[in-house]
Amino acid sequence: MAFSFLNQELAIDLGTANTVIFQNDQIALDEPSIVAVDNNTGKCIALGQKAKLMHERVNPGIKTIRPLRDGVIADFNAAEMMIRGFIKEVNKKHHSLFTPNLKIVVGIPSGSTEVEIRAVRDSSEHAGAREVYLIYEPMASALGIGLDVEAPQGNMVVDIGGGTTEIAVISLGGIVVQDSIRTAGDVFTNDIQYYLKQQHNIKVGEITAEKIKINVGAVLQQLDDEPDPYIVRGPNLMTAHPVDATITYQEIAHCLDKSIAKVEASILRVLEQTPPELYSDIVENGIWLAGGGSLLRGIAQRFTEKVNIPFHVAEDPLRAVARGTCLALKHTDRYPFLMR
Repeated sequence: MAFSFLNQELAIDLGTANTVIFQNDQIALDEPSIVAVDNNTGKCIALGQKAKLMHERVNPGIKTIRPLRDGVIADFNAAEMMIRGFIKEVNKKHHSLFTPNLKIVVGIPSGSTEVEIRAVRDSSEHAGAREVYLIYEPMASALGIGLDVEAPQGNMVVDIGGGTTEIAVISLGGIVVQDSIRTAGDVFTNDIQYYLKQQHNIKVGEITAEKIKINVGAVLQQLDDEPDPYIVRGPNLMTAHPVDATITYQEIAHCLDKSIAKVEASILRVLEQTPPELYSDIVENGIWLAGGGSLLRGIAQRFTEKVNIPFHVAEDPLRAVARGTCLALKHTDRYPFLMR
């Protein structure tokens, strides 16, 4: 094919926290889903990691926007700017005079409404895509984990992302039962901010709360492999003097308890609605965890104890959806669950 360079295929996992783009089975881009915009001109100044460094640190002339909230597009213009910018970044590596014919597959939350689905499709088309396919995230993460989604047996996936937690039972290439709740990574970050305010009288920003979650985030009071306590610096809410607080994983497990309980309740709701034949498959195969939230220490153990079904964390859970979207891109003609 002489003009193969004119046909370009991208798999995009458009996440609330991070956007991952695969091209030719390789990760072409993995950046935070954030844009920095000039307030006066409305032009995009920075994307991804550069924009994240500016987040919560900017002057009045610049604002940083996270275009996705709760897994769906909340700011249409910013989303389009971001998708376009990321596609441009990927294209920089190919110096071609022609605009490539772009075909993309995008992962979307399973609870998306018609309007939200259209927003993703329109943003992708405005960013230059000729062919746009959409895939539900739980289906993509099941593919990315390596499950046979077309087999006549039940597989259950729990994908804890930044904006939504997606729970689905999959069989014969379709989603049998699903639930999508807005309790996920962003809510955990807010819980940590609120906890520090209440218990330690310290005000911390989103980025610091995120660091605490990564360093000492846990959901059990007793862990075999304990992380070192994390030291946080911030202003005292009363005096505005700088203070240090030492945060242990037990405190984080305590402050995340209510939110994790909501995820457990949702998992049980899905299991209640699962047909008995598929239920027995799930008990046998276990339930798979994907998404950044599944990196919280002790989460598989806690869920296993609660539900009495073994939970497994996927390898590289952060990129499970992106990898699955990449597999779907190769077989757009074969998979009936892709939406045009």
